[in-house]
Amino acid sequence: MDVRYTSEQRQLRDAAAKLADDLGPGSVLGLDDQARVRRLESTVAQTGWRALRSDGATGVEVAIVAEEFARGLVDVPFLGPVLADDLRGQSGEADTRWTVAVGDRAIDARDADRVLIVDGLRLLAAGIGEDSPGADLTGHDALISGAPEPLGELSADQLGHWQALALTATSADLVGCARGAQALAVDYAKVREQYGNTIGSYQAVAHLLAESQALIEGSISVLRHAAWAVDELTPDEAIRAGQIAKLYCARSALTVCETAIQVHGGIGNTWECLAHVYLRRAMNSTELFPVRLEEIDCGLS
Repeated sequence: MDVRYTSEQRQLRDAAAKLADDLGPGSVLGLDDQARVRRLESTVAQTGWRALRSDGATGVEVAIVAEEFARGLVDVPFLGPVLADDLRGQSGEADTRWTVAVGDRAIDARDADRVLIVDGLRLLAAGIGEDSPGADLTGHDALISGAPEPLGELSADQLGHWQALALTATSADLVGCARGAQALAVDYAKVREQYGNTIGSYQAVAHLLAESQALIEGSISVLRHAAWAVDELTPDEAIRAGQIAKLYCARSALTVCETAIQVHGGIGNTWECLAHVYLRRAMNSTELFPVRLEEIDCGLS
C-alpha cells in the first residue's frame, strides 16, 4: 500500500482547502451569513465533487475533500450527496438532488429532493420532510417523508464497499474537525499572553497541544489506510479498515476538540469561540455510521 498522494490528489486537496478557507464561515457569526452560504453552495456545485464516485474517483479522493471541508467547517452538503452518488446508478433520476438516510433521518438534507435508504440489500427512496435540528451547526438534517419506494437491489459487494466508503468519509470529516480545532488552539496559544508570556510557551499548554497533534497524526494514518481499502481490498477487509479508522478518529477528534476548548480557557466556553462548532460537528460525525469497540475483532483469544 502506497499512501502518498499523487500530484492530482494533491491538487484536489489544495483546491478543496482553498475553497474551505475562502468561503467557510470563519467565525460563529459567519454561520448566519446567507450570502456567503449561497456563494459556497454555488461554488461547491460547480466543482462537481458531490459526484466524485460516479466520475470514477476513489475513496481516497472522497476522503481528501471531506477532510478539508470539515477543517474549514464548510456548511453546505457534501457527505450525504457523495454517498448517494455512490448508489446513484440505482436511482434512475440523474437530475434529482439526492442524499442518504442514517436511521430515521436524511443527513445533509439542505436543498435535497429525495433520500436514498439502504435496507439490507434493498435500495429505497423517500421524500424529504421537516427539519430535524441537531447539535451540528454546520449541517442540516431532515425527517424522512412518505412511504419508502423500492428502487432496486444491491449486491453484497456493492453494499460492503458503500459501507466502507461511508465509514471512511465520516472518519475523514472527524480528522478535518480535529485539524481545524487544533489549528484554532495553536493560533490562540501563540498570541494569548499570561504573566508576560504567550501561553504556548508554557509546558502545561505545549504538552496538551503536542498530544493532540500526535492523535491527529495517528488518525491520518488509519484514515489513509481505510480510504485506500475502499477500492483495493475485499468488502469485508475494507469495512474492517473503515471501522478501525472510525473508532480511532472519533475518539481522537473528541479529545482534540475538547483540548482546544481547554486551551482557550474561559473564552473557549463562550458561544463566540469556534471551538465548540468543531466539537459539535465531531460529535455528529461520530454518530453517523457509529462503531463500537466490541464490533472490532482484534483477533485476540
